Amino acid sequence: MNIKTSITQNAFRIILAIFITYAGFSHLTSNRIDFQAQVPDWLPLSKDLVVVLSGFVEIVLGLGLAFWKKERVRFGWALAIFFILVFPGNIAQYLDSKDAFAGVLDSDRARLRRLFYQPILIAWSLWSTGAWKAWKDSKNSKVS
Repeated sequence: MNIKTSITQNAFRIILAIFITYAGFSHLTSNRIDFQAQVPDWLPLSKDLVVVLSGFVEIVLGLGLAFWKKERVRFGWALAIFFILVFPGNIAQYLDSKDAFAGVLDSDRARLRRLFYQPILIAWSLWSTGAWKAWKDSKNSKVS
């Protein structure tokens, strides 16, 4: 599916791709322990395994957003779904008062504020890739 996106959308898609690819690599390296604080205790998997797997997913999504133009709508949806799937971890981190990232998420206020960024990331991924427009266009074509 190939949806035309603006220069602004493309720039924001590339920024998001860089951000998510960097986050993925940091899952595997410098922030591996910090990301474990976001894995809820109720998840019946190794926290380290979840962090490593989610890191690989983020790298794939980031590279796909940046380089696979014909599939950017699908990557936009995939990233939005990924952000939804990891949101319970952010909520758990807030509810359990788990610190992470050396002074960045070290208070309930900081962890609560972070929760409000998730919807922004979801909207960003859908808007910058044209995924939202593609969905709207598909709904309109069914009505016609």
